[in-house]
Amino acid sequence: MAGRTRLSGPLGSPTRGTTNPNRLRRVDRWLTGTDPTRSALLDAADPLVVDLGYGATPVTTVELAARLTTVRPDVRVLGLELDQERVAAAATAADPPRLDFRRGGFELAATRPVLVRAFNVLRQYSEAEVARAWTTMQDRLAPGGLLVEGTCDELGRRCCWVTLTADGPVSLTLACRPADLERPSDLAERLPKALIHRNTPGEPVHALFTALDRCWASAAPLSTFGPRARWVETIRLLKAQSWPIRDTRRRWRQGELTLDWTAVAPTT
Repeated sequence: MAGRTRLSGPLGSPTRGTTNPNRLRRVDRWLTGTDPTRSALLDAADPLVVDLGYGATPVTTVELAARLTTVRPDVRVLGLELDQERVAAAATAADPPRLDFRRGGFELAATRPVLVRAFNVLRQYSEAEVARAWTTMQDRLAPGGLLVEGTCDELGRRCCWVTLTADGPVSLTLACRPADLERPSDLAERLPKALIHRNTPGEPVHALFTALDRCWASAAPLSTFGPRARWVETIRLLKAQSWPIRDTRRRWRQGELTLDWTAVAPTT
């Protein structure tokens, strides 16, 4: 990472701050149940996790700390917000060193976390600004650390996120409540900012959703057994088309799909 500009002080713009209890349950379930995030936590010499931009209330950060404790009992979760009033309001939920709150932005308050969860933070930025924010956060990761950046709807039923190492993006995950979908491409509206404007013909992510919708249509007979069964069959059919799917049937049953980033990376 030599040659990158050294930055200090809180970086970024305040978010709207809207949040709901359990809004981030799907990404948290993924963080605690899959590699590489679970391994990163278990292997870390210092299990510091940053929750960036938790919003008007710290409820999802509190939930994250409780969930990560099941993987690493000595985990330390630090919630960061640019708005000092939000930081002050979160103080009543603090339980240091397990859970604390501080003012900070993309520079991660000069910490070196093994894991960063940044949800519903970057949608207001341009693609170029997102790339710079990614680089700034990647530069701050501990060795072997991961950045999970994405978006979800207000109830957390539709979510998409990118997982990055210090070297760049490695995967895209789609997570949903299958009963809430008319078709898989409904998830496109929740793509991270790096991809949301790329859902156009000729772009890999558009090809992904086109293939998913076709597989979903082919899996319609499985609807007899419920939306979850149809989703699992959809992903099985997609995998049969040689898409580089990283996860297994156990994760598909959770309404998830994780693919190599190279399969959806923008063409330019």
